[in-house]
Amino acid sequence: MSVAFTREEDLEATAADLPDRPISPHPNLVTPQGLAQIEAALAAARAAYTAAQAAGSIEADRTAMARATRDLRYWSARRSTAQLVEAPADGRVRFGDTVTIEREDGRTQTWRIVGEDEADPAQGSVSHVSPLARALMGKREGEEATVAGQSVEIVAIQEG
Repeated sequence: MSVAFTREEDLEATAADLPDRPISPHPNLVTPQGLAQIEAALAAARAAYTAAQAAGSIEADRTAMARATRDLRYWSARRSTAQLVEAPADGRVRFGDTVTIEREDGRTQTWRIVGEDEADPAQGSVSHVSPLARALMGKREGEEATVAGQSVEIVAIQEG
């Protein structure tokens, strides 16, 4: 439907009713890179908020203001709860480590265990609260873990 066929009150309600981004109940563990990403996102949210304020009160700008406000709340909360973790090197899989596993079919995969906001499986990083990370945490090279109902062997650990 075109914006021309909506009432101004509907646009205001849409902007005002924009739901907050959900914040995880898990501890907000971050790597140094993850903390930098949060700080960059917070700076971008502040800039978007400033830009939306400067734009005035056009209907489209109300939505931009609502988005900027929502993102500013989210990234402010994530920054205030961020816990920088630098795990000790003890040969066990820990937060921030890069782990290479070998599956039963011979495929190898490498994953870095990071914070929730930093996780990007397509780029080889998974959240510390993911089932994969939970299965690997605390294990040593050569040990096995069960991932998605299959046995995997930890073939390499590169510490944080």
